[in-house]
Amino acid sequence: MQHPLTLPQALNLVGGRGRAAASGRELPMISPIDGQPFAAIADSGPEDIDAAVAAARAALAGDWGRLTAAERGRLMLRLALLIEAEAEPLAALETRDNGKPIAQSRADMAALARYFEYYGGAADKLHGEVIPFLNGHDATARREPHGVTGHIIPWNYPVQIFGRSVGAALAMGNATVTKPAEDACLTILRIGELAGQAGFPPGAINIVTGRGEVAGKALSEHPGVDFISFTGSPEVGQAIQIAAARNHVPCTLELGGKSPQIVFEDADLEAAAPVITNAIVQNGGQTCSAGSRVLIQRGIWDRLTAMLADRFRAVEASPAEGALLGPLISARQKARVERYIAEAGAPLIARGRVAADAPAGGFYVAPALFGPVDPRIPLAQEEIFGPILAAIPFDSEAEAIAIANGTEYGLVAGIWTRDGDRQARVANAMRCGQVFINAYGAGGGIELPFGGLRKSGHGREKGFAALYEFSRLKTIVHRYA
Repeated sequence: MQHPLTLPQALNLVGGRGRAAASGRELPMISPIDGQPFAAIADSGPEDIDAAVAAARAALAGDWGRLTAAERGRLMLRLALLIEAEAEPLAALETRDNGKPIAQSRADMAALARYFEYYGGAADKLHGEVIPFLNGHDATARREPHGVTGHIIPWNYPVQIFGRSVGAALAMGNATVTKPAEDACLTILRIGELAGQAGFPPGAINIVTGRGEVAGKALSEHPGVDFISFTGSPEVGQAIQIAAARNHVPCTLELGGKSPQIVFEDADLEAAAPVITNAIVQNGGQTCSAGSRVLIQRGIWDRLTAMLADRFRAVEASPAEGALLGPLISARQKARVERYIAEAGAPLIARGRVAADAPAGGFYVAPALFGPVDPRIPLAQEEIFGPILAAIPFDSEAEAIAIANGTEYGLVAGIWTRDGDRQARVANAMRCGQVFINAYGAGGGIELPFGGLRKSGHGREKGFAALYEFSRLKTIVHRYA
């Protein structure tokens, strides 16, 4: 079925120009707010990926590759300013495309601008080193770009993840090819247009839309790609890692989590309760680092679950501007979350509601708090990607640590206690990439290295750590004696 291209940014961006898919096929864009198609994107295939990789190669050999690090940084800072200037229309487009409340979309645009500001400022700050070696020799190690980097972006935070991966790659001098998720990609395409206005040479930033199993697969398998960054499910991440290995190409994988928040009896519950609620309700729970398990020491179980229950009952899934919770991304995701609720296997403590004026065709799910939850059941083990919180009681510190580490994931953890010794012990015992104490950042800030282990993936994004990922070391030894 063909759908009209109602938005100019619905074309691919290849070599600085808008291009339809070589096949001429399109995919409808469905708004989660009302379930209605409102635009279309290119349904790209391997030939479109070929064109994008070729454009990136040409950029490396041409104007983009000849820029100094300082010049790259200036371009990125210009793009950050353009994003800030267009923040409101960009946020409106993101809300229409992705369904998240407008306040969250505005926060995403602020983060996107900050990513390009941060990495623009860092572009000429990553230095090499001189290595003490033999007399009569100079030995240096320098960081160089991989070359062409492929970026496969999910639908939950498309612009933020574009900023943290593509921004770091550009700062190091790579030319990029991005395949955004077919469920939410229009804002990324618009950012590509703004990059042209900022002065990025054609081919430095290429964006190709389409289905993951076609265009995404073609990008992950392409022999002209030198590095791959992927954020998404563990199953797809495994397939991408296999494809990268066939070409002997490194990759960074961020694959989700089942992140715990551990609340001890001495915690400030008034401070903890709103943060715990927001950490699972934000973005509909469709956050890799969502705090989807809350571990509660038994002595405060009744008090904290009552506080959380009050907050959950007050949450309304709504398209309204001030809503905390909007729709989920798709009908399929809504059905998945509702299945977990129906088959929870644990008592329901509290449930929010769907607003009476929410469009009937929208993908709205009321948030749910369950407990006590057996830490071994799917509700406590599997990433649901929805506004469902599993409350799990514990008695001792050792038991809390065992439960917190007792999943296949290892992305983020939160610890709530006033005891400084316990803070250090438990933080050090967590098998994950980030730990928050008396706070929960749901992934943290732009400056904080982010990534996981085990089923949560490997490699680090954000902060200077991302610049190391998107570059490779070259050692040069000069004998002068």
